[in-house]
Amino acid sequence: MAKIALITGSAVRIGRGIASHLADKGWNLALHYSTSLVEVSELESQLRSKYSEQLFYSFKTDLGDAHQTEQLIDQVIERFGSVDLLINNASAFEPATLIETDNYLLTKLTMINFLAPFILMRDFARKEGNGLIINITDTRISNNTSDYLAYSLTKKSLWELTKMAALELAPRIRVNAIAPGAVLPPVGKDNTHLEKIALNTPMKTPSGINSILKSLDYIIDNQDLTGQLIYCDGGGHLI
Repeated sequence: MAKIALITGSAVRIGRGIASHLADKGWNLALHYSTSLVEVSELESQLRSKYSEQLFYSFKTDLGDAHQTEQLIDQVIERFGSVDLLINNASAFEPATLIETDNYLLTKLTMINFLAPFILMRDFARKEGNGLIINITDTRISNNTSDYLAYSLTKKSLWELTKMAALELAPRIRVNAIAPGAVLPPVGKDNTHLEKIALNTPMKTPSGINSILKSLDYIIDNQDLTGQLIYCDGGGHLI
């Protein structure tokens, strides 16, 4: 019987890549989105056409709204009957230093990048007897640069939560994290931009989304792994 994965931010970029990869592995998918209705509808249609024996349903939730977020796990369970894997991928990414960060920006990014994953992890643990949680953090958690202060701070917090949850929820639920570097070009940029960034890492080449997908497979398949973080950044966290 196919297992069920809930992926937040599944319509675009890394989330879309994860969704397509898990579908190819035989998973049924709960495809979360917030504003990307066109993209998630297209993805859902493509997956249903390609994998006709599997189940794919989309769920609209504003992760900046705690009340909506608190309903998501129940909605997925009502549709599928259970959830085996939660991937907290969705995030908000906005530049601002400490001095430039106002209360609105800090609150917004805290809600989407930290409080929403917290709510989903808590509700997953309350509702499911066994399972797996994978949190997508960022290579920025390894340093203290403040050009994206609110973003970096919330991702650091998510990693700390990952470790605390892994200790509390073991052995019935494993909790791990993946920290990507520049695996996809920012909106409006191309691969040349990634190549320039990669030159500043030990490996000198862009990691690419495949590094995330391979790490995802490793975490899923290794039943002894919990409380761990895998960097997918070409060694950038070492600098």
